[in-house]
Amino acid sequence: MKRQERIPERTARPHKRARLSKRSGALILAALAACGGTAVIAAQALAGPGTPGAGGADAPAGTPSSGTAGGTGTAAGRTISCPDVGQRLRSLPSAAAPEVNRDLGKLDAQVAQAFRRWSADPGTQSEVLRGLEQDRKATIGRITDALRRAGGQPDALDRLSACRTTTGNPAATRNAPKDARGGNGADNGPFRDDFVDIRTVRPNARDDGRGGRGAASGSFRSECGRNENRHNNPDNLIVAPGVSNGAHHMHDYVGNLATDAFSSDRKLAGAGTTCGNGDRSTYYWPVLRLRDNGRERDADAPGGGQDGNVGTILRPAKVALEFDATGAGKVTAMPPFLRNLTGDAKALTNGPANANASWSCTGFENRQLKNKYPVCPRGSDVVRSLAFPSCWDGRNIDSANHRTHVVFPDGNGRCRDGFRAIPRLVQRLTYAVPPNARYAVDSFPDQLHNPVTDHGDFINVMPQQLMRTAVDCINSGRDCR
Repeated sequence: MKRQERIPERTARPHKRARLSKRSGALILAALAACGGTAVIAAQALAGPGTPGAGGADAPAGTPSSGTAGGTGTAAGRTISCPDVGQRLRSLPSAAAPEVNRDLGKLDAQVAQAFRRWSADPGTQSEVLRGLEQDRKATIGRITDALRRAGGQPDALDRLSACRTTTGNPAATRNAPKDARGGNGADNGPFRDDFVDIRTVRPNARDDGRGGRGAASGSFRSECGRNENRHNNPDNLIVAPGVSNGAHHMHDYVGNLATDAFSSDRKLAGAGTTCGNGDRSTYYWPVLRLRDNGRERDADAPGGGQDGNVGTILRPAKVALEFDATGAGKVTAMPPFLRNLTGDAKALTNGPANANASWSCTGFENRQLKNKYPVCPRGSDVVRSLAFPSCWDGRNIDSANHRTHVVFPDGNGRCRDGFRAIPRLVQRLTYAVPPNARYAVDSFPDQLHNPVTDHGDFINVMPQQLMRTAVDCINSGRDCR
């Protein structure tokens, strides 16, 4: 059995937690690999009342009695689906970036506003869509002009202004319990068919003994706490830099204490951190909330109640941030300030291509869900697992759509030509959700709090010596923290 090594501290470590077992990590990561990092979403489907799960004492009333890991998903209720302009960008000249990022933020705000208006009055559908198209056309025009002035390629963005509405079965919304309905008059999820009793899910994760790692891979864990200092905001420094409330949902942050929409690399480099070993990286993800009608401190704020994200925010019981390798080759160091993300906050309407979250329960981690929230039995906790891409192009710390500079390896853990392997980050978040409680991840209003929209973000601000130590631990087969 490999010996666990601790790295001599450069700064005081504020938090100590139990280490994730090898077996649990193996099950999680094997499931992610087996499912191809995606979820399968059905068209807006009917969400019936369902029946309690096996031994239904611990299952919320109306929870379906069976489910699949990635087969068919459902999204009761109504939403607005618009082309994701940001994902269509292939280049973003630095001179155009500030203006383009602001306008991309405006596009998200326009959809959120239109969704709230239509949800409050379904009879305004045609009027809302016409107004939204006009607003988007003007904003996309400004993006196109900014790109052209800076020598970029707009790539026919003007065709992306029109949106459509999708409507599920109204009865599904009526059947949902009151605490599973969104605020602001909008039935914006989650819905009862978004949940499944984990005990009814068939095992689908293969334990290969290495957790998806290469044969000689070690690991490095950064210990950063559980956001005890309540560092939350609805910004998104990677996807919407310079835009306040760019996410329209609340994020949990650990690590760098200065992270918000307006943080420069220089500001991040000089900030404090909750991590040990002087790791100033920023790690963040959407908060998880109990749908308990609790009045949180952001009940009337952007990203919270104003965007349909309501209920009591749950602090993770455990946070594990582990770096490892997936292939047989060696990993190389990440560059400073590398931006990396996993999952898609708009996967409900964008489709499953970039969806990459996995849900399960402690004690049942050989059963992984991609598009359902697990209902865990008494004594078992909810687990969110987010594995990041780990093949870097060797040149860029970011890209126009924030995805093409760091990509996933192939099924054998190998990087494509022109890319090199870097440490793979896995975020494992555990929550003590009360028995029989409804909960949901924060989301854009139009994404209906669907579990497939879960995602995570990371900016590397490790000291270079610490990054070299992490790489050495991984490549030499040692487990360090």
